[in-house]
Amino acid sequence: MAAETAITATSRSELLLGGRRLSYLDFGGTGRPLVALHGHLSEGVTFAALARTLGPEWRVVAPDQRGQGESDSAADYTREGYLSDIGCLLDHLGLDRVVLLGHSLGAINAYQFAARHPERVSALVNAEGPAALGLDGSNPLGFLLGLPHEAPTREALLAGLGAAAPYFADRLRENADGSWRLPFRPAEMYDSEHHVHGDHWADWTAGTCPALLVRGTRGVIPADQARAMTERRPGTTLTELDTDHFVHTAAPEAFAAAVHRFLEGAGRGEV
Repeated sequence: MAAETAITATSRSELLLGGRRLSYLDFGGTGRPLVALHGHLSEGVTFAALARTLGPEWRVVAPDQRGQGESDSAADYTREGYLSDIGCLLDHLGLDRVVLLGHSLGAINAYQFAARHPERVSALVNAEGPAALGLDGSNPLGFLLGLPHEAPTREALLAGLGAAAPYFADRLRENADGSWRLPFRPAEMYDSEHHVHGDHWADWTAGTCPALLVRGTRGVIPADQARAMTERRPGTTLTELDTDHFVHTAAPEAFAAAVHRFLEGAGRGEV
């Protein structure tokens, strides 16, 4: 992972939660803490470019959320499970109050945690995390159910992934016995997507800290929902980027600039 090693201060650590490993990247520095939460089918290293832009003023910590990257599978992928992981990570790091930033699944995790623990979140960055989604019962990760988790060789795994292979080829892991695997279990991510669906307006509007909502014009948040999210939650700023759902990787410079402006504007003494 070149993006990870390019930041010389980056370290990978872990904590054990009931015997389950939760791995995280700490991009280093003594700046104010910002915890970044990735979305489905991703991992903490996806925030390496953002960490470079914000450092050294900000110390970015990015966990591999349960069941993804270097973190172990979990017994469940409920809302309560994800939020518990965030609290345990903050306690492990000795962080009483942080900025929470999240993309997609991670954004919903972030604003739900902020709603339940307002004293621990000084500001919030929501990148493409709707206040309501999947209300029609559909699951966009249904394609995962036909994919293998592992195979005896890298070539065999890529062949089994078929049309999905280009999306995961650079993130495959080699096991100790020489076999290869995806950095997630497909069925678990399908289940996680199911659990993140719902009407979360009460959680979104319960937050009181300054918030930045970043919407991709070709993303998953409809324009009218984004406007309503901004209007119904005081202290929320909307930034729209001309890109798709993956705003932080599809338009990294514009995304980082928007986050930096927001953090500066929210006030150095409070955020």
